Amino acid sequence: MNTEAIWTFITTQGVDFGLKVIGALIAWVIGRWLIGLAQRLVGKAIERGKRMDPTLSNYLVSILGVILNIVLVLAILDMFGIRTTSFAVLLAGAGLAIGTAWGGLLTHFAAGVFLQVLRPYRVGDFVTVGGGVTGTVRELGLFGTTLVSPDNTVVTVGNNKVLSETIQNFSTLQWRRVDVTAKIANGVDVGDAIQRLKAALSEIPNVSKEQPPDVEILQFTAEGPLLAVRPYTHTDHYWQVYFDTHRAIVKTFGAAGYPTPETPLVQRHLTKPA
Repeated sequence: MNTEAIWTFITTQGVDFGLKVIGALIAWVIGRWLIGLAQRLVGKAIERGKRMDPTLSNYLVSILGVILNIVLVLAILDMFGIRTTSFAVLLAGAGLAIGTAWGGLLTHFAAGVFLQVLRPYRVGDFVTVGGGVTGTVRELGLFGTTLVSPDNTVVTVGNNKVLSETIQNFSTLQWRRVDVTAKIANGVDVGDAIQRLKAALSEIPNVSKEQPPDVEILQFTAEGPLLAVRPYTHTDHYWQVYFDTHRAIVKTFGAAGYPTPETPLVQRHLTKPA
């Protein structure tokens, strides 16, 4: 190791290089702070305008952050004498490798753009996406959609998977049907049971008054008729109405004195051989 060459480098260029490193660190910290400030200001400005959907505004703020971060990196490289033209040539040479490694991310980004255009859901909608992931949309990001599941778990699904699978939006329409079944014993007056259930369902909080509940015979079983009990409610109150409907069925049938449906027993008589 040539100690004299190292010392010469330190005395002649080391101080300058060290100052550049310190300057780069300061520029990175201040730049990141300014980028965060710019994103917050733009987000608040869009929110005050109240003319843009939250889903689109979050998406635009995310894109702004990516662009500003790229500009910051290029500015720091320029401090070290690496010109943007040289950096562009370097990226072009590594384009194939980057494209292969980031191909999946680019497809998610492109799918996110299509989701913004098609708008199958918005922030706050209750949806099922990505082949069975259900939850409330928290954010439509650059590469993925973030949901909060009913058990309060944060789930992120890639935008490409969202776009390529079936999307169910439970918040688009005003009312959502709650599907419950109730079985009555053979011999019970079906018409009386239906009228009692309809009256009980109308008293459940948050059940739609505009869309009357449906109570009809779904099928016949060995134990007795199986009734389809279907009140309507808003998505926000779905589970409350779902559980209240089960309670209403038990309370109504108990008050009416209906017997518990039982499976008929088949008796077999064995004949003795002559």
